[in-house]
Amino acid sequence: MPSRRPNSLVLIYFIILFVLSILLLLRLLWPFFSLLILSYLLTSIAKPVYLYLCRHLSTSFASLVTCSLIVVLVFVPIIFFVAALSSEAYQLFQATRGTNIAETVTNYIQTNNLFVRLEGLLAGYGVVLEMDEFSSTLSDFSTDIAMFIYNQASIWAGNIITFILQFMMMILIIFFLLIEQEKLVNFLLHLSPLPNNHDRLLIRKFERIAGAILVGNGICGVLQGVLGGLAFAVLGLGSPLLWGCIMGVLAFLPIVGVGVILGPAAVILIIQGKLLAGVGLAVFYIFLSMIVEYLLKPKLVGNRVQMHTILVFLAILGGLSVFGILGIIYGPLIVTAFLTLSEIYIANYEQFVTGDELDV
Repeated sequence: MPSRRPNSLVLIYFIILFVLSILLLLRLLWPFFSLLILSYLLTSIAKPVYLYLCRHLSTSFASLVTCSLIVVLVFVPIIFFVAALSSEAYQLFQATRGTNIAETVTNYIQTNNLFVRLEGLLAGYGVVLEMDEFSSTLSDFSTDIAMFIYNQASIWAGNIITFILQFMMMILIIFFLLIEQEKLVNFLLHLSPLPNNHDRLLIRKFERIAGAILVGNGICGVLQGVLGGLAFAVLGLGSPLLWGCIMGVLAFLPIVGVGVILGPAAVILIIQGKLLAGVGLAVFYIFLSMIVEYLLKPKLVGNRVQMHTILVFLAILGGLSVFGILGIIYGPLIVTAFLTLSEIYIANYEQFVTGDELDV
């Protein structure tokens, strides 16, 4: 027997209550939003391991083993890395706080033979280099950088307990998501007014881009950060762990990447008269970029990031400015949502909007 259609007043009242309950639920879960997103993305990445273990183990034990692997491979290295990075950042701040780096660099440049020749050449064309202004700008910049590094080190040291608790909470969420993910997805698909194939297309695109960023770009970023930090250590440039970390983050950015750090470092070495070391670092950067961008990254990422390079660049930069470090993930995900919805609209809803028959 078919259910009776509710009258309009009852329907409106129910929709108001339902929307209100959704808003209240979002308000309750909002403090854990980033945690839930990361948990879902990591669950999707770890799902193949979980499914393989399910062939030999119970679902609960397979999920427990998978979560244990995540702790060993992700959590433990992060703890040691953050501790070492905080220590190195604090040491760098202490080293810069008690010295006038700008004056030292300015004096060095002014007595450098290469700079003296360049200054004479430019003077012949009426161009005068104002080193006092350069010294003031460099002093302000070095002070800001040192203070930023010190503040970040203090934040990491103060929030280490919070970080551990949040990571443990994330592992707990992943444990249940591995077991119940399909039920959760089906529940959300059932609530969505969109056709299931449209919803599943959005989910597939999200999981694909997240896998490309966290696995493909993540491995490439770690590799470039480690090798860049080793290059700094070998050449005696100082704070190799700190600069390696910065290069690991910059490696996510197409077009520029680690060249933002390695390029100026090579120039500094050449200015210091270490021509062989500077040229060697430049060659190392070119070789590293070619290996990662043209050999390793295509194999790990493939065509999963179906987005123009400049769009990826802007998405990551915009994500970093809005969401912080997690913007590396959120930026491309937001652009992916827009592009996927645009694709769905053009294929299915454009005709409806223009008055033609809707094809679902």
